[in-house]
Amino acid sequence: MLNATVASFLIDKIHHLSSGLVYGLVALLVFGEAALFIGFVLPGETSVIVAGVVASQGHVNVVVLCALVVVAAVVGDSVGFEVGQRYGDRLIELRMFRRRRAAVDRALEGLRRRGATYVFIGRFTAFLRAVMPGLAGMSRLGYRRFLVANAAGALIWGVSFTLLGYFAGTALTSIVKYSGWATSAFLLLLIAFFVVVHFVKKRRERDFIATGVDDPPSDDSAQRAQ
Repeated sequence: MLNATVASFLIDKIHHLSSGLVYGLVALLVFGEAALFIGFVLPGETSVIVAGVVASQGHVNVVVLCALVVVAAVVGDSVGFEVGQRYGDRLIELRMFRRRRAAVDRALEGLRRRGATYVFIGRFTAFLRAVMPGLAGMSRLGYRRFLVANAAGALIWGVSFTLLGYFAGTALTSIVKYSGWATSAFLLLLIAFFVVVHFVKKRRERDFIATGVDDPPSDDSAQRAQ
């Protein structure tokens, strides 16, 4: 999910930007996750959680941020869908796809068998979130069905991860006011939580890619949504 070192670096850098630039940067990263395949380098939830932390410190408005993340995710995935529909056969020949060809083929099979449901579930897995819109376009899934499933997933994903960062940042700020040692303990626990979740997700995704499980792993938010 979230690498603590990357998060600390991003929070420090984002704090020096104006609110308008923060909104623009987050929108670009979320939009580009599937539209520009940025998700292969920086998973979208990383930037969303970091932006939520920044919002907790009053630098940006959390409601505006939630709306922006959801819209950017829907629009970016729609672009990815169109790209996959037009150029999908050529795209999967790119190196980053060839290295994961077995997982791509299983995702295409999942789309053929489960359609829109698979699109919704894929929103909560980093690898599938980056490739799902393009693969959906390749699979000839109807755009309306894709849009409904994708928008539902984007709404739950965007709001959940933004608020996760926001409330984590709010809690940390409150603790700072009262106790230095408590701040250190909370920060260590928060980092440990994110690190553990990050490695658990990576292991589950490796298992998915290696073993050919039909359904991808999903976050708790995805399980609750079903």
